[in-house]
Formats: sequence, C-alpha cells, structure tokens
Amino acid sequence: MTIILTGENSFSLQRRLNELIDKFVAKHGELALERLDAEEIEASQIIEAAQSLPFLSARKMLVLRGLSANQQAAEQVEQIISSSGMTTDLIIHDPAPDKRSSYYKFLKKQPGFEEHLQPRPNELPGWLVKETKAHGGQLSPADALYLAERIGPNQMMLVSELDKLLIYEPKITRQSIDLLTDETPQSRVFDLLDAAFAGQKAKALKLYDEQRLQKVEPAAILAMIGWQLRVLAILKTAEELPAGQVAEETGLHPNVLHKSTPLARRLSLEQIKELVAQALEMDYKAKSGKLDLDEALKTYLISLQ
Repeated sequence: MTIILTGENSFSLQRRLNELIDKFVAKHGELALERLDAEEIEASQIIEAAQSLPFLSARKMLVLRGLSANQQAAEQVEQIISSSGMTTDLIIHDPAPDKRSSYYKFLKKQPGFEEHLQPRPNELPGWLVKETKAHGGQLSPADALYLAERIGPNQMMLVSELDKLLIYEPKITRQSIDLLTDETPQSRVFDLLDAAFAGQKAKALKLYDEQRLQKVEPAAILAMIGWQLRVLAILKTAEELPAGQVAEETGLHPNVLHKSTPLARRLSLEQIKELVAQALEMDYKAKSGKLDLDEALKTYLISLQ
C-alpha cells in the first residue's frame, strides 16, 4: 500500500498522517514503523529502506518526509514506490511539491494520492459542529459560525479552543465562547474586499497583512475571496427574492447574506464576473508556478475600485 499526502492544509495532513500511523502501530507495534527525512539521505538508502523486510512483524510502515526536496530521490520516485514490497506500507508525506514537476505529475496519478486543501470559510462551522459531536459535545451551527469568525480560519487554533471549551462544558454556548476565548485580530475577507472597493487601499493591505500574520496562506485567502465572490454573485442574481428564500435555497447563513448585501448592490454583475475571471487566472498561474500569489493578491486588492 502506498499513500501520498500533500496539500497546504497542514492540520488535515498531520491528522491524516497520525491516523494512519496510530492504526498501523496499534496492530503491528512501534518497531514496525520507520521514519526517514528523505531530503537528508541518498536515494539508494531510501530504496534500500523500501525493499527491506519487516523485523519481528508481519508488516512494516515506511514514512518518507520531504521527498521533493531531494532532487535525486524525487527523480527515482517510481523506483522507490515499486521497490516497496507486499509487506510494506509506504507513506510519502510531501506538503508542497512543485506541481510543474514530473515527480508531482507521477504521484498525482497514483491510486493512493491525497491532496489536503484548506477548507472554505463556509465549511468551517459544519466542521466545528462535527468535531464537537465526535468529542461528545454539543455546538449549534450559529455558535459554530460565531466561533469561526471570532478565532479565524486556522484549524489548529480552532481545535485548541474547542478542546478548552469542551473541558469547561460539553455543551458549548456563545456565553462560554466569550468567557474562554480571546478574539483574534480577525480580518474577514468581507472586510478586506469592502475596504478595497471603497478605495481604502491602506486599510485593505493592512487587513491582508493581518490575515498573513495569522498564518493564513495566500491560497487560503484566494479561496475565501472566491467564496465571497460567489456570495456576491448569488445576491446579484437573486435581488428580487426574499433574503430568507435565498438563504434556504443556497444554504448560506442569513448573517453572511446580510453583511454582503450592501457590497453586492454597489457592484454590477459584469464587475463580479470580471473579478471572478481575474481570481481564476491568479489561481491557475499560481498553481502552475508562474506567479507569486502573495504579491498578486495585494495588487488585485488595491486595483479594486
């Protein structure tokens, strides 16, 4: 079995890796687990580790980290995978390989390829509700949205705060959230876009920098911009419909629609379409390595009027 773990969502990647390792170790023991930092050793050593038989166990697990940073080894990835025998579980943990490389293109074709992307902002409340339930707690969708807006999109931070809240009281309420959590200097993408469209360039860049200080990656910010543009497009094409009907048919929270309505009124449908096209172009060029997404997003924001 070969599983490739990649993508910018470090929380999801680490959780999946821990899940695979814990399940394996519970069945075969710690001695059957081998970890290698692939960027620091010769390709021949990696192949030898993949070929070696389990010791005092029916199976072994080999976890390779950062294979793409070792050019020689990356060029031999096909041989590394084929070298792992029927008794070896191979995990390639490589969060940010060059997507233009033949190495990445080969891995993407493998049946065990997993790309862990950042969650969209509208997915966080539902995820928080499920996390809470999985740990024996209760959290309403409305309070989950409040917690996500209060803490920000960083899943590591959200899980840490969730653990604290569950210890205090299994049923999480807005009151306990206010009592036990500190509001981060949260600059939601709506505020960022609102400042940009108002011609407040300095404020827009300040809000963008706040997102980056919260360790929100440019790809995640672009995803949030895409989500906000979708909300604006929905509002623009449903101007004659009652807000309640729009919320019911789209699954968007009424608060999201309420906050976005003034901005949607200031834009034409053609302007929204152009913004979507520009965002798509940025996404494509960034993924193909032709663009510094961090700088491109700043230019995108200050050009909005």
